[in-house]
Amino acid sequence: MTENTTTDWTVLAEAHEALRTAVRGLGAEDLTKPTPCSEWNVAQVIQHAVGDQIAYAAFITGGPGPEDDPFSPSGSLAESPEAMVERATAASAAAWATVAPDAQEVAVPMPPNKMTAEIGAGACAVDALVHAWDIALATGRPSPITPELARTLLPVAHAIVIEPLRQYGAFAQPIEDAPGDTDVAALLHFLGRNPSWSA
Repeated sequence: MTENTTTDWTVLAEAHEALRTAVRGLGAEDLTKPTPCSEWNVAQVIQHAVGDQIAYAAFITGGPGPEDDPFSPSGSLAESPEAMVERATAASAAAWATVAPDAQEVAVPMPPNKMTAEIGAGACAVDALVHAWDIALATGRPSPITPELARTLLPVAHAIVIEPLRQYGAFAQPIEDAPGDTDVAALLHFLGRNPSWSA
């Protein structure tokens, strides 16, 4: 890519917008609510999602990574969820904008730490979108996952979620699909989430 060329990753932009929407207007009382990530509350999911987006940006740019371990979030937020998510998604989007869509090897924080641009950007989108869903359901908001996004990202999820990552705890164990499941349900099931979850 030339210095002035940028890549528009539409699916990633939609996933980032879903995450921004999910945290918009949250109150202090929302941050301690339980989430589909059974061991984490809303604040911890936000910290994790923010850390993941910063990690993707850091792997691409060589810049600083997340300040805290995304897999051990404290639940104590130093700034508003909106500010945290805006900063992280902006950094991630800016980093991915420098990546050519046909790049065969892009550095990513997820093992094996190298993916094609298409799969890597998709992985980043899956991460943002599923945590947007976690936050939305925990706070009584509509699911941000559209059938179109689910259809686009389900093959990506199948490509990136390998069994050792589930054993490590990076992904929950899958839930078996039921006959007649929607694309959204299939994506959530594969990522270990119950589409009917409620607190």
